[in-house]
Amino acid sequence: MGLTHKLVINMITGVTAGFSKQLEIIGVGFKVAVAGSKINLDLGFSHPVTFELPKGVEAKAEKNILTLSGPDKQVVGQAAAAIRKLRKPEPYKGKGIRYVGEAVRQKAGKAAKAAGAK
Repeated sequence: MGLTHKLVINMITGVTAGFSKQLEIIGVGFKVAVAGSKINLDLGFSHPVTFELPKGVEAKAEKNILTLSGPDKQVVGQAAAAIRKLRKPEPYKGKGIRYVGEAVRQKAGKAAKAAGAK
């Protein structure tokens, strides 16, 4: 009863309120723009990246926050994970795409290790 019950509750919630995921794009020159069902991302590569949204998912971009929303929790979450996978947050400077509120552990670089060893 647990899985079926939860799937039915998610369907009802999706139709009434909907689900959303927020992604934060962090980095110098990293940009996001929404054009219809496509998301254009400048992520520091030599080329812009275009992501095609799945059917039923809408996107909104404000500054460096990308909000995905839709009635199906699984599809929204999968789309957010696929976008995050394009440029995961790196542990030294923290640049990349992360969920809003996600904590990324920062590592000390070579210079910080060398300064601490002296």
